[in-house]
Amino acid sequence: MLGKILMTLAVSMIPVIELRGAIPIGVAAGLSPWLAIPVAIIGNLIPVPFIILFIRKVFAWMRRKMPRLDGVVTRLEQRAENKKETVLRYEFWGLFVFVAIPLPGTGAWTGALIAAMLDMRLKKAMPSIALGVLTAGIIVAFVTYGAGALLF
Repeated sequence: MLGKILMTLAVSMIPVIELRGAIPIGVAAGLSPWLAIPVAIIGNLIPVPFIILFIRKVFAWMRRKMPRLDGVVTRLEQRAENKKETVLRYEFWGLFVFVAIPLPGTGAWTGALIAAMLDMRLKKAMPSIALGVLTAGIIVAFVTYGAGALLF
């Protein structure tokens, strides 16, 4: 059981997959949705403070030490830049909605990256991202398992 929980937690920390993939993977591994959902939410939130606080330094280091990765860093920065206007317009709620919609290219990682690029303080960005991750987890659970399966 502990191995399944740790696997679900680890999968939810992977960019792109995040909790959208971790919830179904955890359930497929044998966890109940009621356990897989909170584990995936917690795992998805673990990297957020580190991204907000350190991603700019990591990007600068990558550019200096690994010039071949400059294109990757540039694409990540451009991805955040493209979403910046919406988030700036609505701030807390813009970041929340962006993170909450469980579509490719959205989620906690990209939300944290946007917050970092906007120089949002962790204290301001974290509640919005956390609420968005919680909402995304609920949406993924209902879409994947349906209300009846979760409630009965």
